[in-house]
Amino acid sequence: MLFLIVPVVFLASAVAVPAAEEPGIIKGSDQFEFVYRVKLPEIKGDARVWLPLAKTDAFQTVTEEELSIPMKWEKVQDRDYANDICVLYPLPADSGKTIELRYHVVRKEKAAYPATGADAARYLRPEKLVPVNETFKTLALKAVAEKSDDLERAKALYDHVMGRMRYDKSGTGWGRGDAVYACDVRTGNCSDFHAYFIALARSIGIPARFAIGATIPADKNEGTIEGYHCWSEFFANGRWVPVDISEAWKNPKLADYYFGHNPANRFELTKGRDLVVDPEPASGPINFLAYPLLEMNGEIVKPETTFMFRRIGA
Repeated sequence: MLFLIVPVVFLASAVAVPAAEEPGIIKGSDQFEFVYRVKLPEIKGDARVWLPLAKTDAFQTVTEEELSIPMKWEKVQDRDYANDICVLYPLPADSGKTIELRYHVVRKEKAAYPATGADAARYLRPEKLVPVNETFKTLALKAVAEKSDDLERAKALYDHVMGRMRYDKSGTGWGRGDAVYACDVRTGNCSDFHAYFIALARSIGIPARFAIGATIPADKNEGTIEGYHCWSEFFANGRWVPVDISEAWKNPKLADYYFGHNPANRFELTKGRDLVVDPEPASGPINFLAYPLLEMNGEIVKPETTFMFRRIGA
């Protein structure tokens, strides 16, 4: 699904950009303001909007500076991942109104971190666009031949995806996180890269999971962010290990870093796929949630959506 990203510029700032040790990467920590803005189209008939509300976790501290939502709304959580989700009920009188969520974020670089096997086991289950089947199992077993440790096996899958896929957003079908599409066509964006990796990992018993948000540019203090970014994690040796295969594909010199790290200049909006919420969209569980999902009279409509940032501190 494509959304219009509308350029908006912050006023000039004297804040220094943290030193990026490698292109695009800020290590240690980062601090920024993140603005999530949605302009509603003309509202005709019955309409609802679902959009993510970012949360604090072990790697990001999120403070809501402002939630400007000038219409009826409620906060709910999805059933399986406990993401906070804002559900709006716009009326015709709300046509053209702007929703703006403004956050202050302190983000830490993420490396492998401990977890329990019981928590991990749920991430072996298939999802609508990430099946677990013999095709993925055959490909995965070939890729991990002679590897026994799950960390080594996951690295072999990571290398396999990097070698098989090409980052390419031409044509149709990409951007849905469709593992079968990625496997067959061998192109796509970050959601397709990571759907394919997750399907491979799960097919040979390695728990893996999905998260989505945005990359904060490392080389400037403020501006518009082009769109969402997503990544994945796998479970091995008692730890969750972050990976970012699409970024590694774009920056091969950073492939070793992106196997096991997310840089500090990231912002996570939601976790998981097939989000079950109440009220539920007419289209069913939400594939993943970064851009808003707007349904009007049972049909999906694309609102104008803007992501912006301004770095805070030196």
